[in-house]
Amino acid sequence: MTIDRFLLLFLIWVCLPHFCSPEIMFRRTPVPQQRILGTRIPRSDGKILHRQKRGWMWNQFFLLEEYTGSDYQYVGKLHSDQDKGDGSLKYILSGDGAGTLFIIDEKTGDIHATRRIDREEKAFYTLRAQAINRRTLRPVEPESEFVIKIHDINDNEPTFPEEIYTASVPEMSVVGTSVVQVTATDADDPSYGNSARVIYSILQGQPYFSVEPETGIIRTALPNMNRENREQYQVVIQAKDMGGQMGGLSGTTTVNITLTDVNDNPPRFPQNTIHLRVLESSPVGTAVGSVKATDADTGKNAEVEYRIIDGDGTDMFDIITEKDTQEGIITVKKPLDYESRRLYTLKVEAENTHVDPRFYYLGPFKDTTIVKISIEDVDEPPVFSRSSYLFEVHEDIEVGTIIGTVMARDPDSTSSTIRFSLDRHTDLDRIFNIHSGNGSLYISKPLDRELSQWHNLTVIAAEINNPKEMTRVAVFVRILDVNDNAPQFAVFYDTFVCENARPGQLIQTISAVDKDDPLGGQKFFFSLAAVNPNFTVQDNEDNTARILTRKNGFNRHEISTYLLPVVISDNDYPIQSSTGTLTIRVCACDGQGNMQSCSAEALLLPAGLSTGALIAILLCIIILLVIVVLFAALKRQRKKEPLILSKEDIRDNIVSYNDEGGGEEDTQAFDIGTLRNPAAIEEKKLRRDIIPETLFIPRRTPTAPDNTDVRDFINERLKEHDLDPTAPPYDSLATYAYEGNDSVAESLSSLESGTTDGDQNYDFLREWGPRFNKLAEMYGGGESDKDS
Repeated sequence: MTIDRFLLLFLIWVCLPHFCSPEIMFRRTPVPQQRILGTRIPRSDGKILHRQKRGWMWNQFFLLEEYTGSDYQYVGKLHSDQDKGDGSLKYILSGDGAGTLFIIDEKTGDIHATRRIDREEKAFYTLRAQAINRRTLRPVEPESEFVIKIHDINDNEPTFPEEIYTASVPEMSVVGTSVVQVTATDADDPSYGNSARVIYSILQGQPYFSVEPETGIIRTALPNMNRENREQYQVVIQAKDMGGQMGGLSGTTTVNITLTDVNDNPPRFPQNTIHLRVLESSPVGTAVGSVKATDADTGKNAEVEYRIIDGDGTDMFDIITEKDTQEGIITVKKPLDYESRRLYTLKVEAENTHVDPRFYYLGPFKDTTIVKISIEDVDEPPVFSRSSYLFEVHEDIEVGTIIGTVMARDPDSTSSTIRFSLDRHTDLDRIFNIHSGNGSLYISKPLDRELSQWHNLTVIAAEINNPKEMTRVAVFVRILDVNDNAPQFAVFYDTFVCENARPGQLIQTISAVDKDDPLGGQKFFFSLAAVNPNFTVQDNEDNTARILTRKNGFNRHEISTYLLPVVISDNDYPIQSSTGTLTIRVCACDGQGNMQSCSAEALLLPAGLSTGALIAILLCIIILLVIVVLFAALKRQRKKEPLILSKEDIRDNIVSYNDEGGGEEDTQAFDIGTLRNPAAIEEKKLRRDIIPETLFIPRRTPTAPDNTDVRDFINERLKEHDLDPTAPPYDSLATYAYEGNDSVAESLSSLESGTTDGDQNYDFLREWGPRFNKLAEMYGGGESDKDS
């Protein structure tokens, strides 16, 4: 705010009537100074007078806010009529802001404001004043209360609670349609002047919108505002105080207004005619193509429903509305055929699903277009005249006879020659065959209904020019029955006749079966191949017959078995018959005819003992024998003298080895010092685990005298092992470590023969028993091979 404005306001304030006398005096009431409260004083006129307590009469002080002077702002003056000007009175100020914001001259009673005051912070201050005697400190006037009111100046501009407002209004709204209301607030005093009186105006957004000056309501100003032309508008609203007059303060805000959509635009097809193509081989449900009508509206106002309303392809095609894309998908409704018809025409309509009645005047909210669909030719496979074929043939048909013909054609306009073939997976036995040119099926092997009554074949028809185009069809071949099987006994009959049988006694009922299946059912006849003096056959005429005796009594000792040939015939054409032979045993029976025994074989079987029982007894005997043998073997093994006699025996280490050792050089195996001849000369020997630094020829040590005790011990053990059949099949002498360099027993191995100077005598090997015969033959017959 400028200084000139403050000076102008100050002059206006000074000239106001209530500001003309800033000095306020304490004025006494005309009542005499008598402090008789509530005392009735009689008066000459007869009225009763009441004494009132003397008080200060106050008016309000007024102070202008936002004072910008350099000195303290003068508020007013307190004065008492008791003040003689001699400084005997003292003025005291208390209350709101006393001593800080407001100060008083205790001698003169002048009140000043120490700083700038903002009315918007506090509009008035309540203070208390008192005049006291400076010497006695007694009040000369009663304490009285007064108010300092802050006069408002226009120092606050109107403000809006939001910097930016967002609003919307439907498009095509009539003029004056309310959009939104904005309200500004002014912190100045609304009860004083026009500082807080706000007037609204529009700075930006004309001529589309207007605002009411007093209320701030924004309204449409133009008719038929179309969202499709413009959707967003920005309106700037100004709020100005002082009633909008010049010099008033102002504030602005922005309102973003969006036109919402209404259904004021019908759907429109971009083309009057649409051309589509589809292959004739397209299956039902295949999408041919899509059509779409554009709608300038949005949301549900742009939703469209498609339908086929006319055309020659209404039965062949259908249309589906895709909600997401708002397209009409044309699909195949029935199978197409290029050779039958090559072009279809459809009339498709698109219509809005949500129509606003207010805009009917804009025209019908639907549109139509013509869709022409061309059918494209494809190379189709052959087509059979039937979906399946059934042929019936008798099983006695001759090989090469045609049983039926399948027919197929090429449905394409350029008809191609068809070639027929059989799927051999359906005829693994190759019983049938087909002529590739005319599709005639014929027999290539004899048929037998009794093996297979039905044959399910698959015939393939393929174009010669394009073998990949093929079609399959099922061919069912039923084999009809021919009476080519003779009847036979239904089961094997175990028939017997009692020795005490009488003539005409029934001994067996027989029946027959036939693999054939005549239309009238099976009918069998039973008879004897020749007249039999002992038995006869009686036909029951129900495909069964009875076997009866013809004489009195049979003797199994004379004849134990009778063979009865029975002839069984059918009644089909040609008649088939066979002869079945019944074996009739002669058996001894009791009085009721129950069999007891037949021939001599029954006498050999022990009564009451079955085959299973005999097998169990034999198994038990075998198990017992095995147990006895094992026990005897274990007992013999325990009786054998152990090789190790005691822990202190000199042979303790000998029995722990069962392979050939390394002689005295094998120092890491065991100590054989107890077996070595005391006369043997110990010399330094080479270790096998260390490579010698200098190669030298080993020096042969003179042979020491033989140890008789050791030799006798070894010979004694050799004899025991030779005579023991349970001895292990290997040479146990190798455990005595008598091989190697400097051994007193000399080496028995041919590997060391190269170190000797002469022939060795191995005849003693023959004395060691049969286990060393092989060594005796190898070394006892001739010279050793020194080169080996």
